[in-house]
Amino acid sequence: MMDLTSSQRRHLRGLAHALSPVVIVGSAGLSEGVVREVHGALDAHELIKVKLDADRDERGALAVELSKACRAAVAQQIGHVVVLYRPNKDAKKRKIVFPSG
Repeated sequence: MMDLTSSQRRHLRGLAHALSPVVIVGSAGLSEGVVREVHGALDAHELIKVKLDADRDERGALAVELSKACRAAVAQQIGHVVVLYRPNKDAKKRKIVFPSG
């Protein structure tokens, strides 16, 4: 799991605003298939929204568990939606560049 600065989180939240959830975690929780889908989506997009259909008490733990399983950072969590970020391993293929400063 990676740590983000507050300015990096703010930048990612701005980019994620227009996104729709690409993966939905249902009542069955995190399965291998869900983690595999999140991995694929992060490889393709770097920044994704995931909808968590779980109770209020479980959503935070589920978001942390998912981010650890996918080696991604939680950029934001509001209600049922969590924003995950993981830069592409190949620096030439990275789509998101943080502003300097």
